[in-house]
Amino acid sequence: MGSTSKTIVCFGDSNTHGYNSSNMGRFTEAERWPCILADLLGSGYLVREEGLSGRTTSFEDPLFEGLNGFSAIHSCMMTHEPLDLLIIMLGTNDVKQRFAATPANIAKGMERLVTKALHTTEAWREKANILVIAPPPIEEGYNGTEIQGEMGIDCVEKSRAIVPLFRSVAQRLGCHFLDAASIPGMGMYPYDYMHLSLESHRLLAEKLAELIPQIC
Repeated sequence: MGSTSKTIVCFGDSNTHGYNSSNMGRFTEAERWPCILADLLGSGYLVREEGLSGRTTSFEDPLFEGLNGFSAIHSCMMTHEPLDLLIIMLGTNDVKQRFAATPANIAKGMERLVTKALHTTEAWREKANILVIAPPPIEEGYNGTEIQGEMGIDCVEKSRAIVPLFRSVAQRLGCHFLDAASIPGMGMYPYDYMHLSLESHRLLAEKLAELIPQIC
């Protein structure tokens, strides 16, 4: 007999994996937003964490292996099938200077990724159901942190610019959309200004716990 619970896959980067920039470790299962979400939704849902630090929408990273979301999405979905909802929260790593991508390029990467997920028909329990989350933009303070050498220039501006473009992608492809920055109180830890604070993990989970029963 198959599971009667609805399966949700959270496909993202370090802010889904739960990177804790206060100690360069990982938030615990009691602190990460997918785990909190699972507790809030209860036994009717199975929430699967698929966060990978450094993951992009569709760009191959010349420095690190296996970070291209486009290349990973099929196997990820098939690992957890049958799916009832796929949550995608990516884009922050795409703004790195070494990719030399414009906001429009990054949005195209998201479009390619979402389109592939939509067409992975064998992974869906019934119909395709995707929630695109635009991650909170990187904050100005990152310029003075050690992470600047990794990220490069123009990251704040690009991470802001992709939000409305991701909204357009979601609307055009018939997906749900959430602007994470619109959640009151959301923000980054002041250690690198690009990773969610402990409080923000909770706030995101609570917002999703309100939203998901309406769409899944």
